[in-house]
Amino acid sequence: MSVEMILSSPAVIWIALAVVLAAIEAFTMGLTSIWFAGGAFAAAICAIAGLPVIGQIIVFVAVSLVLLLVTGPWARKKLNRNVEKTNVNAIVGARGIVEEPVSSSSPGRVRLDGKLWTASPADYRTGEIAEGAAVTVKEIKGVTLFVIEEGDKND
Repeated sequence: MSVEMILSSPAVIWIALAVVLAAIEAFTMGLTSIWFAGGAFAAAICAIAGLPVIGQIIVFVAVSLVLLLVTGPWARKKLNRNVEKTNVNAIVGARGIVEEPVSSSSPGRVRLDGKLWTASPADYRTGEIAEGAAVTVKEIKGVTLFVIEEGDKND
């Protein structure tokens, strides 16, 4: 068997594709190509077993999709569990103290993590939230917090 025949063998091509996809995944760590590397490896096994090229392609697509659908959500959850919220995401759900009364007719001020923020009620039907009340941030738009009073039935 010549070198050209070996290099043009479907099994070698599938293995090379699997290696390239795995390398891309190793460099990006984005969980985008690892599923397809598994599909390419399965197709390589089918090529070695003598399955026709169309069957190899079907195995590649099927195994890639199964890996993506079955293990994808689990892997993303496991790998992203230590991701710390930043910026706006860290503020939503945080608790603060009203420094100046907050009402729908006039924004007040809330101290959150040592910083003073402009704040309005998250629900326009809310009356005034008094100074010293504990509030939870429900939303942020621009630099204004939209808050509800702790213990409010709209939590």
